[in-house]
Amino acid sequence: MKLRHIEVFHAVYQTGSVSGAARALHVSQPSVSKVLRHAEAQIGFMLFRVVKGRLVATEEAHVLFHEVRDLQGRIESLQETTKNLRRGGGGHMRLGVLPSLGLQVIPRAVARFRKSHPDVSFEIKTIHKEDMLRSLYERSSDIAVAYDSPRHPRLSEVSIGSGELVLLFRKQDFPNPPPRLSVDALDRFDLVKLAATGSIDTLLTSEIDPTLASRAGISVETYYVAAALVREGAGIAVVDEFTARAMVGEDLDFRPLARGSKFDVYCVHLEDRPLSRMTQDFIAAMQEAMASGRA
Repeated sequence: MKLRHIEVFHAVYQTGSVSGAARALHVSQPSVSKVLRHAEAQIGFMLFRVVKGRLVATEEAHVLFHEVRDLQGRIESLQETTKNLRRGGGGHMRLGVLPSLGLQVIPRAVARFRKSHPDVSFEIKTIHKEDMLRSLYERSSDIAVAYDSPRHPRLSEVSIGSGELVLLFRKQDFPNPPPRLSVDALDRFDLVKLAATGSIDTLLTSEIDPTLASRAGISVETYYVAAALVREGAGIAVVDEFTARAMVGEDLDFRPLARGSKFDVYCVHLEDRPLSRMTQDFIAAMQEAMASGRA
């Protein structure tokens, strides 16, 4: 099958009709039908039959689709990479950041950086750890900022600092908190826990208290949702210090845990794409932003 055959077969299979495939591919219905017939002639068996006026995939088509789906995904990834390469420029930086780091650290770093580099534009999107490699590979991100990086031979990392787990709570629940709080403080409250989040989750369950996961009454995927739940009185949460610093105010406060629990923060990039001078300057701005947040 040629690439055009694959594209048309994938579209017809996904939409369930020639007309649907034509709309998805922005071509005419006769064009789709012609390519589909040619594909069937090339491979020697039918891909679709008309049953009671509807197009139905054959058993051979079902088997073939599992292979085509992966290949089509790679083709779409290639197209996305090409588009991003075309849009990219020396004065433009694309960042992929964890949601919690996008609350304060990255905005502060970008503001600081643009004072000395006003001509550099930014495109910032939040990503989760499992999306990091794809984002870098497709070049929708030039660099990613995360608590830990996927162990992959194509990735390199630069340390930009460290953080600490803290206990986020309503001031009315702890009117006179000590400098640090023990996890025993959780006993009187419901725990808002983050769903498995790599190194942070490992710190919480293995180094601090392995029973915390089973004690959580609420599980969420992002730290700012956890903070919102704490603000509404749904419980207290163990979060990273960057989320806590961004959320404190008249009603919320935080304290580090009595048993210190630090984690590293990295700038991750493709190994075959060495960091430009501009990116190195931005890394320095991120390091300064993280340090200033503790001042």
